[in-house]
Amino acid sequence: MFQIRLHGRGGQGVVTSAEMLSLAAFTEGHYAQAFPSFGSERTGAPVVAFARVSDHQIRLREPITEPDAVLIQDRTLLESVNVFSGLTDNAYVLLNSSQTPEELGLADLVNRLPKGHVITLPATKFAMERIGRPLPGAAMLAGFAALTGKLKLESVQQAFMTRYKGKVAQANADVASDAFNFVLNAKKNF
Repeated sequence: MFQIRLHGRGGQGVVTSAEMLSLAAFTEGHYAQAFPSFGSERTGAPVVAFARVSDHQIRLREPITEPDAVLIQDRTLLESVNVFSGLTDNAYVLLNSSQTPEELGLADLVNRLPKGHVITLPATKFAMERIGRPLPGAAMLAGFAALTGKLKLESVQQAFMTRYKGKVAQANADVASDAFNFVLNAKKNF
């Protein structure tokens, strides 16, 4: 089983991202699960969502305390939430930022995890260019797919095409493609 924890702020589509991740995994024939953890439900408040992907039935229902991957949709959470708690020794970290992990003060994390497992992605920038709104979900999921190899780009795009229609669906699919290619290119440098 592969466990993913998604961090962001209310209004960024964190819960939707977890749902889209599980839908993409289900499309590929995996068992999948997604659920949120709510505290103070207001725009801008920290939000956590969880997703699990497995080739076998998933019976767990508790929050993920030892994630195999962490997706952080808002870098400002680095100062207020322990987004890296419980990371496994082989975990992946994808952070929505135009800065490098080292510029964000994450050199220790980069050195602790396997080479190429900590990557930043300008997900909000891609979303603003294609969607016109700061909704980094499609970019983050496609980045996750490229980083881990756990999903195909087409499955991520199909999840968004299923959930949305018309121009919104196509814009999310385009954002996903941009992010996927960005991460693939970043991985070449490792």
